[in-house]
Amino acid sequence: MATTDGHMCDTERRPVGSAMLRGWRKKCPSCGAGPLLADYLTVRDHCPVCMEELHHHHSDDGPAYLTVLIVGALVTPLLAWAVSALDPDPLVVTSVFTVGCVALALYLLPRLKGVMVALQWAKRMHGFGEHR
Repeated sequence: MATTDGHMCDTERRPVGSAMLRGWRKKCPSCGAGPLLADYLTVRDHCPVCMEELHHHHSDDGPAYLTVLIVGALVTPLLAWAVSALDPDPLVVTSVFTVGCVALALYLLPRLKGVMVALQWAKRMHGFGEHR
């Protein structure tokens, strides 16, 4: 199908679930083989395997918000249980939960960024798949 400027537009449906799973694994949402990230959070301009352009992404603060939401939802009940059931020293609780929260956030952040980029790719948002 041609667009108004004469370029061909890819109208084939993209699988959202598998693209998001590939993003979680920090792989290219298109082929699943190439790495999505160049550094800890830097998205590559294109996939080195299938050459899919990835620079269109606009993940902004979304992965950070999701990370805080998930870490808070997981840690809050655990913290409440630990304080009420175990009655530990406050310094021990603070130390253990601080390290746990930071570790969980560092684990989740690049994966959630991959999921957001993959979702944008699958839904053709922000320029993904406009011109072929």
